[in-house]
Amino acid sequence: MRFPRNARVSKGSLEAAPWAAVVILIVMFVMLGSLLYTPGVHVQLPVAADLPGTDKPTLHVTMDSTGRLFFQNQIISELQLRQYLSNSIAKLPEKPTLVLRVDKGATHGSDVHLLELARAAGIETVILATQPGPFGKNAMKP
Repeated sequence: MRFPRNARVSKGSLEAAPWAAVVILIVMFVMLGSLLYTPGVHVQLPVAADLPGTDKPTLHVTMDSTGRLFFQNQIISELQLRQYLSNSIAKLPEKPTLVLRVDKGATHGSDVHLLELARAAGIETVILATQPGPFGKNAMKP
């Protein structure tokens, strides 16, 4: 059997129908994927730029807009949080930094209350978590 030596993969123009079908399927999957339930608590952090981080061990506490507290992926009370923070400080070799992830819908008084709670537990350094602005660090400069 003889095979042609100059065989071409595509002998004609590209058809639009298969490409349109692929685009329709991609759009459909994206739309259906946005309707899927994502487990967890939605916390919307405030936007800020050029804030410092830390190189020390960190503990993370999250507060949603209703005032619920989360530590190590569990809902806890203020009393339990104070105990957990005290126990965590005793276990770590150096004093940790507390990272507060507070929803921007929460009141300012709840932020201050968490800062006082951390100070009472023995934590000296607290950082308020934010998300970066939409255009990087030079977004606020003219």
